[in-house]
Amino acid sequence: MTELEIIHETNNYIVVNKKAGRISEKSPYESNTVEDQVFQYLLKNIKKPYVGVVHRLDRVTSGVLIFAKKKSILAELNLLFSSRKVQKTYLAIVSSKPPKNKGTLINFLVKNNLEKKAEIVPTKTKNSQDCRLTYEVIGQNKFGYLLKINPTTGRFHQIRAQLSHLGLPIIGDKKYGSEQEYFPLSIGLHALKIAYKIQDSDELTVFEAKMPNNPFWKFEDIISTNKI
Repeated sequence: MTELEIIHETNNYIVVNKKAGRISEKSPYESNTVEDQVFQYLLKNIKKPYVGVVHRLDRVTSGVLIFAKKKSILAELNLLFSSRKVQKTYLAIVSSKPPKNKGTLINFLVKNNLEKKAEIVPTKTKNSQDCRLTYEVIGQNKFGYLLKINPTTGRFHQIRAQLSHLGLPIIGDKKYGSEQEYFPLSIGLHALKIAYKIQDSDELTVFEAKMPNNPFWKFEDIISTNKI
């Protein structure tokens, strides 16, 4: 079992940097999910560990993932996430340059359950959901352009679908039109940060996951300019 990359751990929860290619939660069809990894890690010191899935990332996406270690904490964190008080920052690599260096995307999204993908529709319909995100170009290398993305809604495959609709599929994301080769079961999408404030507190809690360590993610200019 691959070693777990732990970002932060307390008695209440554990934050990890999920590797692309693994699914987030337990599955009857797969034995080495991230939830399984967390359980095996906790089992070293706890006889009957509890692992609560707070939120999920697509199999093909890497980045920050939080698991609760108590049922009460799972309930608290679920409420925090559902109330949209959690700020999320993603990084995505696209092959072509966006029409603007920064912008806001507002669309209507429909989930296609048969094809397991999201589709952008031109107008609001009975089954559609509004989806919004902001993006900014913060880097460039020989593979493409690095975008910082802040979704303000949390729809299924939202970032992947909205960027594809703009003509900017994430590299490796063949489901959404990318022709760029990438790693198996992976795309150039990384959940970089999660930030939130606990009720009655002004202190901001921030968890950040290191970018994948491969040539696609080598952008020399972004760290020095503090763009993320």
